[in-house]
Amino acid sequence: MKQIALLLIAAQFLIQGFCYAEEAETKSSSAVNGSPVPAPKSTQNLFQLNSRNFDSSISDGNVWLVEFYAPWCSHCMRFEKQYQQVAQKLNDLPEEKERRVKVGKVDGAAEKALASRFSVRGYPVFFLVDGWTVREYEGQRSVDALVKFATEDYENVEPIAFINSPFGPMGQLRSLLMSMGSRVLDSYDYLVEKKSLTPAIASIVLGGAGIMMGVIVIISVGLLLESKLKKD
Repeated sequence: MKQIALLLIAAQFLIQGFCYAEEAETKSSSAVNGSPVPAPKSTQNLFQLNSRNFDSSISDGNVWLVEFYAPWCSHCMRFEKQYQQVAQKLNDLPEEKERRVKVGKVDGAAEKALASRFSVRGYPVFFLVDGWTVREYEGQRSVDALVKFATEDYENVEPIAFINSPFGPMGQLRSLLMSMGSRVLDSYDYLVEKKSLTPAIASIVLGGAGIMMGVIVIISVGLLLESKLKKD
């Protein structure tokens, strides 16, 4: 059991490292191109979130009510104006109220890695994010019910277990795998269309790169475990 726990901890650090490296690469690329990472667009306390601004936004010390939607989802389109009312009502709460809730929305169809991180399987779906504590809303889809959930009823909902939460190892792993999958497909298209490689050679190149990365990860985890066990 101790070795399994150490392996999970090591995997968590490795996964977070990959995610932070990817985020840093995105920010660096934006800086080079002269375009900083955009802040989330807001309309009356309703913020448009994406993979580039999500973590920096929800780590501002506030509680966040986040909707995952899809442009083609008829339920999402019908609820769009009501969700704006949810944002307005939460924004209009008395200032002396300790619990302040910001409202965000994510296009799950465009942000597949982020949706995978939250294990989104249908739209719309709502999550209340308070630090690393995440609760999924499963009640009636109405303005008053969502406002009450964000301010009062959340206490009656069991948080998602950390290991499976968007901020735990499994959530980070799902996001990383989805992101890596998208990058592999982009790289394949680049090799075939831009470099004029045959599909077979492009597949071999990407397969070899994947094997090398896998070996590096396995060796890294092994070294971390060996070092930790020697200290114990």
